[in-house]
Amino acid sequence: MKINTINFGELAVSAEEIITFPEGILGFPELHRYCLVDPADDTLILWLQSLDDPRIAFAVLEPKIFKPDYIVKLSGQELKQLRLDNINQSIVFTILTIPRGDATQMTANLKAPIVINLKEQVGRQVVLQENEYSLKHMMFRELKAQLATIEASKPASGRTATSLPINLRSMVPSSQVKSL
Repeated sequence: MKINTINFGELAVSAEEIITFPEGILGFPELHRYCLVDPADDTLILWLQSLDDPRIAFAVLEPKIFKPDYIVKLSGQELKQLRLDNINQSIVFTILTIPRGDATQMTANLKAPIVINLKEQVGRQVVLQENEYSLKHMMFRELKAQLATIEASKPASGRTATSLPINLRSMVPSSQVKSL
C-alpha cells in the first residue's frame, strides 16, 4: 500500500507494518490504521502515522528513555483487547507535544500511553488510573539527561564538551543551544 503523507511524502507500507487500533486514538476514534515511521534523524522520536488520514501523525517516544521508572499497568480487559498475556509482550509509547520553535518545552502524555502488540499488530491508547502521571509531563530535561548518560558511556572520540547527545541539537533552534 502507498500513502502520500503530509510530513513524510509517499510511504510504501506493507501489510505487516499496519497497526490496527480498533478503538482509534483518543480524539480520533474513526482512524484505525497506523504505521510507525522512523525519520532516521537520530532523535529517537518515531511517528505514528495514520493510514486513514495522511494529515495525522503523532510524535511518539518510549517513556523508559527519559523516565526509567515509568510503569504501565493494564487491566485484564486491556490485555485481552491487545491479545497480550502481559505488558512485557508489548511496546509502550507516549505521545509527545513539541511546540513549534521550542523543543525545550515538549511534553509527554504519560497518563494515556500507546500500547502496541507488535506480534499481532494491534494497538490501544490506554488511560492509566494512577494519579502520579500527567497529560503534559515536561520531559526535555529528563530526556537530555538520559541521552547524556548514554552518550557518556560511549568512547570519547569525536565528542566535544558542547555537543548534544544523539542529535538532540537538531530538535532545538540554534539560538537556544547555548542555554542547554
